[in-house]
Amino acid sequence: MLSFLPHALRGALATLLLILNTLICFSVLFPISIIKLLPMPRLQVLCTRAIIRIAEFWIRCNSGWMSLTGKTEWDIQGVAQLDYDGWYLVTSNHQSWVDILVLQHNLNRQMPMLKFFLKQELIWVPIIGICWWALDFPFMKRYSKAYLARHPEKAGQDVAATRRACEKFKTTPVAIFNFLEGTRLTPAKHAEQKSPFKHLLRPKSGGIAFVLDAMGSQLRSLVDITLHYPDGNPSFWDLLSGRVRKVVMRCELKPIPVEFLGRDYQNDSAFREAFQAWVNTLWEAKDKQLDQLHREYPPGA
Repeated sequence: MLSFLPHALRGALATLLLILNTLICFSVLFPISIIKLLPMPRLQVLCTRAIIRIAEFWIRCNSGWMSLTGKTEWDIQGVAQLDYDGWYLVTSNHQSWVDILVLQHNLNRQMPMLKFFLKQELIWVPIIGICWWALDFPFMKRYSKAYLARHPEKAGQDVAATRRACEKFKTTPVAIFNFLEGTRLTPAKHAEQKSPFKHLLRPKSGGIAFVLDAMGSQLRSLVDITLHYPDGNPSFWDLLSGRVRKVVMRCELKPIPVEFLGRDYQNDSAFREAFQAWVNTLWEAKDKQLDQLHREYPPGA
């Protein structure tokens, strides 16, 4: 709509709208999050649903400024099979800082809002940390093998704490999201890892194994998402300034093998080997799919 404006001006306008959107939504969300502290289960459930609606409105407003400042063509397949009232484990390849907003834009109200397992320290991030807490994003504290060797009494406490944090998901559908690569794809990282995949970094299976250990009985399916940007991986400023021409997204619903639910990834070597093999199979298929997408959607096409 505003494509006639210079990119810099569009970027500045989108940045302003993003900040205003965040502050306005936070001003409504914060009082409800305080009410949610009252020890009244039915009221807490109502507050949780209200807070989720505010977050979905925030995502919708972000979609608004994306449409206002840019003319992105969205080539999306597989979203129709999702259920807003489902419980999912979600993963995707990670190519750009804009991946999260792209996923939120295309999945909003199509499935439960994406939630991430976050490091405990992130709760102190101004404004956003409170939003994550109010939205019941699970905060976890992982212990290293070295730490557990010095403090064996802490063994299993991280999983137990996460299970307690996930108890609230029994009353509210959830989509737990994890980037298996753990970081954005860059040529330097790809070369450093000596990745066997053409378009992907090596997957890190420990994160989703931890999720399935903590709440596997609640997660029914894996939503496997593949993202491709035909013109190359955009920066966040590219998105703000309306320079993301086309986004290709493929969404597949896959079963989670029942033998992988509630297992100890850290201490069960046989399970760890089998689980890593399953994740690598997923990644091999994704790499082939990306190869096809690169041929089907070359730069400028």
